[in-house]
Amino acid sequence: MTTIRAWGIGCVLFALLITATVGYAAAAEDSVLGVWVTEGGKSRVELFKDEKGRVNGKIIWLKEPCYREDEEDTGQPRRDKNNPEPKLQSRPIMQLQVLSAFSCDEGYCKKGRIYDPENGKTYKCKMSLEKAGKELHVRGYIGISVLGRTTVWTRYAPAEKESK
Repeated sequence: MTTIRAWGIGCVLFALLITATVGYAAAAEDSVLGVWVTEGGKSRVELFKDEKGRVNGKIIWLKEPCYREDEEDTGQPRRDKNNPEPKLQSRPIMQLQVLSAFSCDEGYCKKGRIYDPENGKTYKCKMSLEKAGKELHVRGYIGISVLGRTTVWTRYAPAEKESK
């Protein structure tokens, strides 16, 4: 009787361990989701999952959402003017998807793409969570990641002043 009871308790503990491990992995994968402030505070990007479970990101806030007085189109919402495809140059920067198709596991995301509206170029990209999930290191590159540049984004905290 005690052998059966010990076996039953062992099975229950094993099931709990598996459930906790799967829950942790899902939480770690989702930990990149949310709103991030880009380096220099010029924009905020919201990371979200698509219907296929891949992580994507779109611009949801701009420090300067409209063109300044010293720029062409003064007062108008910023557009994707630097896009190499003329038909896309009129699309607004606000809500523009700039990160796409990332596969994420335990705070590390790979096989994605990042679009830079400042120069109109798309790069391969990988991302990793750092500093207990408060920083996201975003590395855009051409070919291999050694030929790239890393920027550091910080997790947005709503209590921050809007001027940041």
